[in-house]
Amino acid sequence: MKPIVMDVAAIEAFLDREFPQIHQDGRVYVVEEVGPLVGRMRMRAGPRHIRPGGTLSGPSMMALADLAFYATILAQIGPVGLAVTTSLSFNFLRKPEPRDLIARCRLMKLGKRLAVGEVSLVSDGADEEVCHATGTYSIPPR
Repeated sequence: MKPIVMDVAAIEAFLDREFPQIHQDGRVYVVEEVGPLVGRMRMRAGPRHIRPGGTLSGPSMMALADLAFYATILAQIGPVGLAVTTSLSFNFLRKPEPRDLIARCRLMKLGKRLAVGEVSLVSDGADEEVCHATGTYSIPPR
């Protein structure tokens, strides 16, 4: 297995520089860990993430899953701003608690042009998965 080419600090710096809009309400998304073909990211849940019924909104969960997938890919291939989502599919499994959400990403295939992976979302401090996402990213030629 190949070693990672970007660590947490490098990914955070890249996201801050290339996508500053994700922090317009403060640092909500935090890369916690990356390794060969895996990554972990946190979304610090706030009032804008809560939907009626006292749960986290679907769009908030979707954004976290997509960003965690992207960060995990960056750890493997380096700072490629134009790697883009080509598909994401979500299964919402249970109601998430209105607290931080953790995304655990695993890349199942990382080729020269495509990355395929899955993201498991859990409420902070809980074990049960609240959402499972699968997706594909397109990686531009170098």
